[in-house]
Amino acid sequence: MIRGMEKDQVEERRQKIIELTHSAPIIASLGSRLSYNETGEAVWDMPYHPGFDHALEGVHGGVFATLLDNAGWFTVAPHYDTWIATVEFQVRLLEHVQKRDLQAVGHLIKLGKRLATTRMEVLTADDGKIVAMGSGTFAPTSVKIPF
Repeated sequence: MIRGMEKDQVEERRQKIIELTHSAPIIASLGSRLSYNETGEAVWDMPYHPGFDHALEGVHGGVFATLLDNAGWFTVAPHYDTWIATVEFQVRLLEHVQKRDLQAVGHLIKLGKRLATTRMEVLTADDGKIVAMGSGTFAPTSVKIPF
């Protein structure tokens, strides 16, 4: 964790993480976009894509899981000077979703030296209805961030 880091330093790290993330092949495949809201929470916007539907034409649960993991991970990441790893995360699928744009948001619960904890939600983008939720634990690694 970066001790004594100023608010503008965290914001600078968020911007660098956004730039790095948008070059990742999985992000291009999902069509999702990362931003941070005014309170520093990671926000993932993902437009509907029929290629992510299951056999009953709803968005597959694996997409929800990915959005939840990303929302938690990217909320925590700017606060550490090394890469972080997802230790565990829990997924609760609440609603069947068809042909809707989605948004995931991570909420920081605790930021510690060895572990960070988040709560995450996936919402339908047009009306903000919570369709999945989860929690996650993340740990810093020895891998240096490339900036």
